[in-house]
Amino acid sequence: MLLPLLPCLALCLLLLPLAVLWRRRPSQDARLSWLVHLQHRVAWGALCWAAAWQRKSLVRSTLHAGQSQQRALRRCLQGAQSPRCPLRGSTDIGVFRNHLPLTKASQLQEEESGVQLLPPASKQYRGEVSLQATLLGLAALKKTCPEVLAPEGTARVTPSSPWPYPLPWPWHALGQLGPAGAKDPRALLLEALRSPGLRALEAGTAVELLDVFLGLEADGEELAEALAAGNPGASLPRRAAELREALEQGPRGLALRLWPKLQVVVTLDAGGQAEAVAALGALWCQGLAFFSPAYAASGGAVGLSLWPEQPHGLYLLPPGGPFIELLPLKEGTREEAAPTVLLAEAQKGKEYELVLTDHTSLTRCRLGDVVQVVGAYNQCPVVRFICRLGQTLSVRGEDTGEDVFSEALGRAVGQWPGARLLDHGCVESSILDSSEGSAPHYEVFVALKGLRNLSEENRDKLDHCLQEASARYKSLRFRGSVGPAQVHLVGWGAFRELRAALAACPSAPFPPEMPRVLKHRYLAQYLQRRVVS
Repeated sequence: MLLPLLPCLALCLLLLPLAVLWRRRPSQDARLSWLVHLQHRVAWGALCWAAAWQRKSLVRSTLHAGQSQQRALRRCLQGAQSPRCPLRGSTDIGVFRNHLPLTKASQLQEEESGVQLLPPASKQYRGEVSLQATLLGLAALKKTCPEVLAPEGTARVTPSSPWPYPLPWPWHALGQLGPAGAKDPRALLLEALRSPGLRALEAGTAVELLDVFLGLEADGEELAEALAAGNPGASLPRRAAELREALEQGPRGLALRLWPKLQVVVTLDAGGQAEAVAALGALWCQGLAFFSPAYAASGGAVGLSLWPEQPHGLYLLPPGGPFIELLPLKEGTREEAAPTVLLAEAQKGKEYELVLTDHTSLTRCRLGDVVQVVGAYNQCPVVRFICRLGQTLSVRGEDTGEDVFSEALGRAVGQWPGARLLDHGCVESSILDSSEGSAPHYEVFVALKGLRNLSEENRDKLDHCLQEASARYKSLRFRGSVGPAQVHLVGWGAFRELRAALAACPSAPFPPEMPRVLKHRYLAQYLQRRVVS
């Protein structure tokens, strides 16, 4: 579909060197060159054409979701590289289900390090849904906030991008500051700080953006000195003074003090990001809208975000990309309730686990991501993410789910004066050998803003909130079969080190899905070593 765009892309590439040279002239501060504007208009014209084509394709596929999924299944089977594929040429759903049983992610191969691997997203998988998510997301964002993607109106502050598909034309033409492919987070942040007129801030994930703002507070003076030394002119020293003044006023509303015209924060949504989004929205990015172009699982885009004006976290499951099934779950237990259903058969209000078939290994994998259907777009479900089944705590068979625990922890932290939850991780006591002589329990590690020490009264509140949230947990606590949850405050950087260890795994997906329940001792020790209270 990109062939008709080649002339436009070629023109963008020809104009880029001239535009960059022009930007280096002293007259840059007066106004952008006409070459930059021309390149921007050509790039946006090409993007809008491509987005309109993708929108029409999406409408057609969602109007006939069953047929679209049949075609997706046919492509999946035709591209199968597995020698155990007896289904080539057949697209009967019943035969497909009978020959390929469901596989849990926990049953898949694990690396020697013990880090669980999900089936890799294939090139076709990334190419279809990720391109759709990027084109439609950019178009939707421009429609909602027309000034956001103006020339030099956007800056990315992390090496990774929130847009799932790398566009084939220069990011400079679409208004993004900074060198393409830059990997140094400090250089990216400095480039953003030099530009007070930003209207959009991009980061790979909300967790990464949280690290950026925490680092900005910790290294603010060094960054101010780097800004002041970056140019002999008067503008950057003045900008350094503005940075110091903004930091002195504290974290709340910091982004808007640094960039008064800022309108939106763009990150890619994935498992384990909700706490970072809440912390950013309450403090550093207060007053700003958040937008994610897609929901990512197993290293690729699964759901599309088409409505920036709607509440954050609503995604359309498209029928034409990877072959997606929905596994109904029993209400209250989240156990398998019935065979999988196709997208058009999803019922509003019901919860389902996502099942993805990868054509490389031909595995019907239960991803563990639980979604709730909240609406429909033609014949396809619009969903919101609920929890991940693999992030469950169970020391006596109580099965405390990720959403139940997070809700209880949120209520407990709300009773800690001045505290704001930034991140958390849990470990069953048996993994750390911390239950000797006592009943098995949860070891909980939290990163907070606004509280440096935890009193025993504060620690006890989490256990009370857990008992209120889970009748099964309360019963086990009453009988003494489960001990009280032990809460530990960790210093800044503990969770960043943990994420770095997870990302170092060669097969780690992007975006990395932040685990809330750590199953391996060596991972838990990253947090245990940084306990401060």
